Amino acid sequence: MTVEYFSIEYDANNSKNTFTNGDTITGRIILQVSKKTRIQSLIFRAKGKANVCWHEHYGQNIHVVITSNEKYYDIERPIFTEAGRDEVLGQGRHSFPFSFKLPDRDMPSTFKATKGKVVYQLRAQLNQSMSLSKKTRAKFTFVSKPDMTIPMLMEPQYGCKDQSVTFFASGNISLNISIQKMGYRQGEGLKVVAEISNCSTRVVKPKFLLYEKKSFFAQGRRRVHTHNIVKEKGVEVGSSCTQTVAKTICIPPGLPPSILNCSIIKLEYRLKVFLDVTLAKNPEIKLPIIILPFVGSVTTKGSGVEESASAYL
Repeated sequence: MTVEYFSIEYDANNSKNTFTNGDTITGRIILQVSKKTRIQSLIFRAKGKANVCWHEHYGQNIHVVITSNEKYYDIERPIFTEAGRDEVLGQGRHSFPFSFKLPDRDMPSTFKATKGKVVYQLRAQLNQSMSLSKKTRAKFTFVSKPDMTIPMLMEPQYGCKDQSVTFFASGNISLNISIQKMGYRQGEGLKVVAEISNCSTRVVKPKFLLYEKKSFFAQGRRRVHTHNIVKEKGVEVGSSCTQTVAKTICIPPGLPPSILNCSIIKLEYRLKVFLDVTLAKNPEIKLPIIILPFVGSVTTKGSGVEESASAYL
C-alpha cells in the first residue's frame, strides 16, 4: 500500500485551543507515501452542524427514530486538482497548507450530549484512480462570542414567594431573593441574598441549587433533561424569626456556556432557591442564569500543532 499516513492538522489559536466567529484556522494536510504515487485530487472541507436523535418505542413492535439537523456552513476547496491529469508525488512525507476563515455570524458553541451535539470539523479527502477514496478529519472547539444584547443580562434579578403552613402547623413563610445579574462567566461567583421571614411554627432551612436544563427538538417533539451542578445550604431560620442569608455559588470553570441560538438544541441554566420545611410544601423561586462563553485571547499560533486526526493506512 503506497499511502502510509494521511492526516489533517490545525494550529492552536489561543491558550485554550478554541476558535470563535471570524477566526482564521490555519493548518496542513499531511500525506506520506512509500513510493512515487499518482493522486487524482486532494479536497479540503470544513463543516459546522447540529443534530439531534433519539428513539421512541410504542408497544412491542413500533420503534421510531426521531432526528433533526441544522447546518451552519459546508465549504469544500480543492488543494490540487486538474481535469484529466493526476498529480505525481515522490516518495516521502508531503505537507499541503490550508487557511479557512470561520463565518462571522451567530452560531452555537460546540456541544455534546446523548441526544444531540453541535460539531465543527475539518476534513480531507484523497482520491486516486482505481482506488477507494481515503478520508481523515479533525474536530475543533468553537466558542460563540457572548451575546451582550440579551435583555436584562447584566441587570439585577429578583424573586419572591409567600406560603402558608397548615399541616400540623400554622403561620406564613415569606422568601425574597436577589442576585446581581443574569449573565455570569465560568469560574465567577454568583452571590445570592435571601430574605426569609418565618412567621410559622416550623423551622426552615434555605437551600441553593444551580442546575442545567438540556432541551432537544425534532419533528414537533421535545426531550428535556435536567442535571444538578452545585448545591449549597444555609443556616436554619427558627420559628417567628426574620433573617437575611447570603450565599455565593462558584460557577465551575469548565461549565459549558448557555446555548440559546440553536433551533434544535437548548442548554439553559437555572438558580433554584427553596426553603426546606418539614411536612410541608417547600416554597421555591427559580431565576434564569446565562453562562457567558469565555473567548481566549492569548495567541499561540505558530507554536506547533495542537490538534490532529490521522489515519494509518
